[in-house]
Amino acid sequence: MSVNVEKRTEPPGEADHATEAWELKERIRSEEGVLRQRRGFFVDAYRRSTTHLLVENDEIVAFASVRRDGYVLFLAVHPEHRGRGHAERLIADVAAEHRSVTCHARTTNTGALGFYEHLGFEVVRRIDDYYEDGGDAYYLKLGGESLRERLSGFVGR
Repeated sequence: MSVNVEKRTEPPGEADHATEAWELKERIRSEEGVLRQRRGFFVDAYRRSTTHLLVENDEIVAFASVRRDGYVLFLAVHPEHRGRGHAERLIADVAAEHRSVTCHARTTNTGALGFYEHLGFEVVRRIDDYYEDGGDAYYLKLGGESLRERLSGFVGR
């Protein structure tokens, strides 16, 4: 059975899918203990960013909210839809639109750190007490001279 995943983009100022994105993020937070934010912060940041969404049967399966400078504010993939290349596709879309791609990740979030390393992100620095709960973060930047070539295989998915 073929599954059709539709790509949608919400530009800054639009938030048609903010509630559904929040609910996905909260599901991940409750199950995995990551992606902690206050709802007001999330919605405000979502509205000010460009959000790339992957939708299947009118349900968000993955999204990435990105600032104008290529900083990834939020990246989330529904747990039942992982391993299908959705996050890679979203990062590839971001990389195609920005000269650099950066983000923060918890130092304890080994899954996210492994994913980012797989794509070629490099740790720029560690920031102690970065998160509201006192958690530490790494500031990551997608490196390498052939960024577009490296990720071009994901864009076609």
